[in-house]
Amino acid sequence: MKAKNALLIIDPQYDFCNPQGALFVPGAVEDMQRLSRFIARKGDELAQIFVTIDSHPVNDISHPNFWRDSQGNPPPPFTQITLAEVKQGRWIPQFEAEKATQYLADLEAQGQFPHFIWPEHCLTHSKGGAIDDTLMEALSQWARSGKQYITVEKGTYPLTEHFGIFQAQIPVADRPETQLNTSLIEALMNYDNVYLAGEAKSHCVATSLKQAMDYAPALAQKMIVLTDCMSDVTGLGHLGEPIYAEAKAKGIRFAVSSNA
Repeated sequence: MKAKNALLIIDPQYDFCNPQGALFVPGAVEDMQRLSRFIARKGDELAQIFVTIDSHPVNDISHPNFWRDSQGNPPPPFTQITLAEVKQGRWIPQFEAEKATQYLADLEAQGQFPHFIWPEHCLTHSKGGAIDDTLMEALSQWARSGKQYITVEKGTYPLTEHFGIFQAQIPVADRPETQLNTSLIEALMNYDNVYLAGEAKSHCVATSLKQAMDYAPALAQKMIVLTDCMSDVTGLGHLGEPIYAEAKAKGIRFAVSSNA
């Protein structure tokens, strides 16, 4: 019987994939070109394509306007903010101070990612949040055969990062959009193979893979990581490396798109 395949594309958006984007990932232009060729070549074998969409309000906890130093200045992008610095008054949350402080405590206890400030990116319904043009053409061409790609939004709740597609970095009890997306897991489980690609390799792709391994191990075993269709945030590749090493140790497949 012919395998039933899906493609899961993580955050293939202007702000990550275009050199003029707010948080451009070097290598993403070529990643999207290779991924588009993969879709063109394998389109008949792809029963479904899922596209995740990073979507943030302006006053997101990872954006500069959320914070001020003791002189009233916002942090520059790529500043790391620690719980100790907040307690010392080095950085002051401008919104929901108690919840923001607890978030930092929970994030540091988790131990996977430090809290970085990013440039304002993928603002809800902005140009920066749009799907990359090259990939959009490939998706449109694939859909013209009568199929429909599915978009999945994440990152809309401002008081937690939401790197992985399956749940926020620190889920919030009364915010369902931050909790484990069981419906997406169930949808992906309908396929024999789930190709994984997108941006950035060091953060959102790696975390999505880690969440699959932790919360849906049967799904993780269906995944095929397209290694040449993702790139790291500059200087931060080390954050994702342990996750990919764990995946290889668990037998998850890795492939180059031209040979997959």
